[in-house]
Amino acid sequence: MQAIPRYQPTFAERYPVPFFVALLDFLIVLSAGLLAHYYRFGTLEMSGRYNTATMLTAIVVVLCLGMGGVYGSQRGHAFLRQFSILLAGWFAAAGILLSLTFFLKVSENYSRIWFSTMLVAGGGLSLLLRLTVFLLLRRLRASGMNLKTVLLVDSGGSSASQLNNGQALDEYGFKVVHNLAFSPDNSWLENLVAKVDELGVHEVWLCLPLSEGGVIRSIMYALRHHTVAVRFIPEWGDIRLLNHKVSHIAGVYSLDLSCSPMDGPPRLLKRFEDLVLGVLILLMITPVCLVIAAVIKMTSHGPILFKQYRTGINGKNFKVYKFRSMVVHRESSGDVTQAKRNDVRITRVGAFLRRTSLDELPQFFNVLQGRMSIVGPRPHALSHNEYYKDLVESYMQRHKVKPGITGWAQVSGYRGETDTLEKMQKRVEYDLWYIDNWSLWLDIKIIFLTVFKGFINKNAY
Repeated sequence: MQAIPRYQPTFAERYPVPFFVALLDFLIVLSAGLLAHYYRFGTLEMSGRYNTATMLTAIVVVLCLGMGGVYGSQRGHAFLRQFSILLAGWFAAAGILLSLTFFLKVSENYSRIWFSTMLVAGGGLSLLLRLTVFLLLRRLRASGMNLKTVLLVDSGGSSASQLNNGQALDEYGFKVVHNLAFSPDNSWLENLVAKVDELGVHEVWLCLPLSEGGVIRSIMYALRHHTVAVRFIPEWGDIRLLNHKVSHIAGVYSLDLSCSPMDGPPRLLKRFEDLVLGVLILLMITPVCLVIAAVIKMTSHGPILFKQYRTGINGKNFKVYKFRSMVVHRESSGDVTQAKRNDVRITRVGAFLRRTSLDELPQFFNVLQGRMSIVGPRPHALSHNEYYKDLVESYMQRHKVKPGITGWAQVSGYRGETDTLEKMQKRVEYDLWYIDNWSLWLDIKIIFLTVFKGFINKNAY
């Protein structure tokens, strides 16, 4: 019987790396407290209360970072993720410390400059530490060191093809050392075990279609005498996923296939973004809105605002507000005719408003009402939803989030009349990409792009 090669543990498996990193963070906070004291008072000799405050800050920071998952393994994750959870941990620590000073009524005993300088310096040094380690690991991994070896079970899907790109995997700390084509028979299982024995890999990745999920039990049984890590990476094929992740629900694990990312903290962050930016923008545009309202009233008969029901989050209808850009007219019940180039219904003022997107400004009131977001999929007329939901796959998934005044599809060129099915398909594709990849930074990017190229568009009429 062939002997199983001795498992080669990585550096992190040999030594308690999380403990050392937490200790470094603790020392960083203490050093930041000293530096902040020198910056504020010109001396490194801190009084007793500042020593106590610095020590307490270090403990709270390390605990918050630990609970946030900072000290867990970052292998396989991009640096941006590490930066995000580090930032969240520091903000949580700052919030806890400020709350303590408020409830204990001791805030007047400490310099605000010292406290804020300590947090900024500590957070900066903590980030610098991780950036240095990240760059060092990337250099080591590029030379073939600090890599976990992987045996990849390949059924010929797109996931396996992507993972076979060894250069991209190296940066994440993995290396595919063998690619084993999948075949549903007993001899294949014996071959799998033999290769695991021969190569002594750290992990086995199973890139299998869902239809072959039943073979996983046989694979796990075949590898029952091995300590190798086994990961199942489903080949989804043409299934459209949305914010897919693993959740723990009712005591069991769920593989979420189509869920909204706007849940929990992200939902609060998104609403905070809408309220802060919405109020600021409304203050700036109010004089412009008053002028537009007066011009509309003086140049055509009818109301200043155009109100129409649109579909919002979770399929609930709401009234969207726009400046009226057309003459007052009636259409057949249930029909909504999209505006076309040289549409005779559009007034002269309305043509300018639509071309510059100024007709959308009242929707900031929809944002403050909580019915819309500044950034999100644009809301379509109800009749368009009924028409396209059977023609465009995953069309209604757009409504898992609040509709927006601007969106990723709009700044990417898919704005205005959707006179062909292909145009609507591309718009939905961009909307779903936005939902699946939402972040605060993406919203800021879209707002920035809207300001510089999204207001005036050749497709807007």
